[in-house]
Amino acid sequence: MTNCLFCKMVEGDIKPDVLYEDESVLAFRDINPQAPIHILIIPKTHISTLNELDDTQLAGQLIQTAAKLAKIENIAADGYRTVFNCNAKGGQEVYHLHLHLLAGRQMTWPPG
Repeated sequence: MTNCLFCKMVEGDIKPDVLYEDESVLAFRDINPQAPIHILIIPKTHISTLNELDDTQLAGQLIQTAAKLAKIENIAADGYRTVFNCNAKGGQEVYHLHLHLLAGRQMTWPPG
């Protein structure tokens, strides 16, 4: 998608603060962090929302990447939160599927 912010990151047109990359997934620091550690994990293929995700292997890769980054960032033992926002009422702002990895403070419930 030519106008998708995250697709531009995957294509290299925009340079995020990359923490992890493989053939299917890109992970980078959020530019508007909601916690001391806020990482976005995206598929390299454009999928607009969680409603369109039909690849269970890719879904697993996104989640496994979050767990791997939690260990790298030294937050696995203390705890962290992962979140997929879906569509406007779910809080999604960029319509390219992304998994939030949040940590570094006490998470509250309900989240909002």
